[in-house]
Amino acid sequence: MKDCLFCDSNNEELIDQNALCYARQDGYPVTPYHTLIIPKRHVASYFDLQPDEIVAMHAMLLQMKGRIEGLDKAVSGFNIGVNAGGDAGQSIFHVHMHLIPRRKGDVKNPQGGVRGVIPDKRTYTRRARH
Repeated sequence: MKDCLFCDSNNEELIDQNALCYARQDGYPVTPYHTLIIPKRHVASYFDLQPDEIVAMHAMLLQMKGRIEGLDKAVSGFNIGVNAGGDAGQSIFHVHMHLIPRRKGDVKNPQGGVRGVIPDKRTYTRRARH
């Protein structure tokens, strides 16, 4: 699609690709080696992907996880995320998956992880089960 930042997989941020998707460096990384997994077909929402595209993106996600762990032994966890829709924070309407490497101590308290998209809901305490 014309004027879509992610429709061009031939760019300087390209890391690797397969038949249906590619991986690139995030232009505004949250942490070092923050990587995006992007389908080659222009589609706005994760929920509109074809099953083979989801499989290809998952394979690339695992490949990039291994690559990052090989490049940085301090990586001890990952956040994986997809923003689907403007109200969920999506700003580029070509689906893309974030693979964000995490390191011990990169935030004071990592509890809640992706729950932090709504800051007041990030931390929580466990309730006793009855």
